[in-house]
Amino acid sequence: MSDAPGIEALTRLDDDALLEAVRARGSVPRHIAVIMDGNGRWARRRCLPRVAGHRAGRHAVRRCVDAGGRLGVEVLTLYTFSQENFNRPEAEVKALWHFLQETLGAERDELHRRNVRLVTSGATELLPRRAQAALEEAVASLAGNTGLVLNLALAYGGRQEILRAAVLLASRIAAGEITAAEVTEAEFARGLYTAGLPDPDLVIRTSGEARLSNFLLWQGAYAELLITPVLWPDFSGRDLMLAVADYQGRERRFGVLPGQGPIDGPPDRAPALDADRWRRLLKVRP
Repeated sequence: MSDAPGIEALTRLDDDALLEAVRARGSVPRHIAVIMDGNGRWARRRCLPRVAGHRAGRHAVRRCVDAGGRLGVEVLTLYTFSQENFNRPEAEVKALWHFLQETLGAERDELHRRNVRLVTSGATELLPRRAQAALEEAVASLAGNTGLVLNLALAYGGRQEILRAAVLLASRIAAGEITAAEVTEAEFARGLYTAGLPDPDLVIRTSGEARLSNFLLWQGAYAELLITPVLWPDFSGRDLMLAVADYQGRERRFGVLPGQGPIDGPPDRAPALDADRWRRLLKVRP
């Protein structure tokens, strides 16, 4: 049995000690993906406009980039704007694009200082031209960095992505580049927006909702899921570290029975935290 501290013990550590303890517990997920939910509810509880929740969420992004980088996470994917979000009120959508431009300009130097590389996943050609230009400029300016990859899922939809990959594959077959018999999962994945990135090991959804919301449907087939009641603007680097500790306590079998073959993770595994335990540990009100 491992003598690594349990989740309850970890919550009593300060941030630096927690970081070291999580590092010592076992393997850190290469790729963490986050469905950033709860901005609207955060603002509503404070009698603020919804856009205030989005602005507050920017600080949570910064905290997670910092914690992810310190933990050694390779990729952090953030579900920033779904294709379905285009159906929101026009004023809110416009405010979000303006906020994206503002954030990219304000955070670019800090991302560069942290050696973060910025990439995107999604139909970014659907963004307003000014937002596209700001995004392209930020991606280009951070392209040489070698640390954490920050992947913004923008104008993203999992079903739409799979359909796009299927069309691209069909076009390759029609052009004679590949035969139907040569099609593999790896060949199909070449047409995904995330081509070149590892599949997510851990998908976190904030705010307590238990839905995938059309997010990384192909890539997340074997991802561990963690639902936390914490609203996104309140999500901290500490929350991310505890989520990683919870992940480390799970047995990832990939369809294999115990004893059949190698599995990812330490031998001493605690049960996953449910929402009620998260509330108790993090002192979050339902």
